[in-house]
Amino acid sequence: MATVAGPLPSIGHDQMLVFLLQIGVLLAAAMLLGMLAVRLGLPPLVGELSAGVLLGPSLFGEFLPGLSDWLLPRDPAQMHLLTAVAQLGVLLLVAITGAHIDLGLIRRKGRAIGWVSAGSVLLPLALGIGLGFLLPGSLIAPSADRGTFALFIGVAIAVSALPVIAKTLLDMRLLHRDVGQLIVGAAAISDIVGWLLLSVVSAMVVSGAGPGMILQTVGYLFAALAIAVLVVRPMTRGVLRHTERSGQPGVSVAAIVVLITLSAAGTQALDMEPILGAFLCGVVISSLGSGSRKTLDTVRSFVMTTLAPLFFATAGLQVDLATLAQPTVLLAGIVTLLVATVAKFAGGYLGARLGRLGHSESLAIGAGLNARGVVEIVIATAGLQLGILTTATYTIIVLLAVATSVMAPPFLRYATSKIPKTTAETDREREFAGT
Repeated sequence: MATVAGPLPSIGHDQMLVFLLQIGVLLAAAMLLGMLAVRLGLPPLVGELSAGVLLGPSLFGEFLPGLSDWLLPRDPAQMHLLTAVAQLGVLLLVAITGAHIDLGLIRRKGRAIGWVSAGSVLLPLALGIGLGFLLPGSLIAPSADRGTFALFIGVAIAVSALPVIAKTLLDMRLLHRDVGQLIVGAAAISDIVGWLLLSVVSAMVVSGAGPGMILQTVGYLFAALAIAVLVVRPMTRGVLRHTERSGQPGVSVAAIVVLITLSAAGTQALDMEPILGAFLCGVVISSLGSGSRKTLDTVRSFVMTTLAPLFFATAGLQVDLATLAQPTVLLAGIVTLLVATVAKFAGGYLGARLGRLGHSESLAIGAGLNARGVVEIVIATAGLQLGILTTATYTIIVLLAVATSVMAPPFLRYATSKIPKTTAETDREREFAGT
């Protein structure tokens, strides 16, 4: 006789209370510190990341441990609720970024983007691997070998953070500029390469890096690109055409959110980051014209003012500055930050110059690509879970993520101030503002 399943138990009273307080406190702190950052001449992103750092173990957890343990417990089930909401925010943010990419400009500047992507990945990767062989053995997890650790450090230094770069460019009103489009295009390619390399490192730890595994990973990437063009694009066109005829604007918005989340689920199913799927869906939406972009932009205000700040604040919670009290960790952190910053900037600058871009544009690209943000935090978490990093090394990489994200905006503002605005950029700004 079949057993009749009873109703699933609801979220407990205390768990729901803590979840709602987490949302309210983190969002309020992100909003207030974001406003303070603007007053100081910095993008809101700087304050939003700082909100998480202040509410994490570095300050709140140090001086009010009891309250911190109750509001931000180490219980995975509790924190996963917050993480899930924040993850939806970053997926929509990346999709909005993809939808505002000028594909015509990317095609025209393909040579420059190719050089920038190559320079901003290969030089940091090489220097990062070299650094990995020089860092103290105490920073390597007991289960990892030096070669795997060095490759992981190279990957961590080579990546950029498309979500952070996107938010910075949007906050600074630079996404419509040619240089902003080049930065996003190069960051997207850099991120794809970064996730590919991370997959290789993960396979080395789990089952050993054989030619078959590497070919499979590359095959999955090309499969995702092919599906975006051959399946997602015509499907999106048909769905939006049908929903627009319904006469209910909310239906089109819901349909686009569904397409974004399903695209993210697709790349997740292929063992790649969901961010890649969301970004590709945004690019598909952009390719369908301003009408489709206008539909996506109806959720832009909510994403930019609520979901994205919550995501960045949540990422900052993982920073614990107390581990830097150890001299070895502090010195390793300073050296890693210097190598990562110089390598990324030099790689982006040299790549841009090889792509025949001017000095000011090359400076801006080098500065913009330096932001690593939460992508770095995701990679650091993966390294900890794979048994490659110690807690101290994890803290160094997370600190690198936050520091480079804070440093990038002022350098970017300085570099772009010397680049005159073109008529095409003014037209693109007007188009984006009206969509």
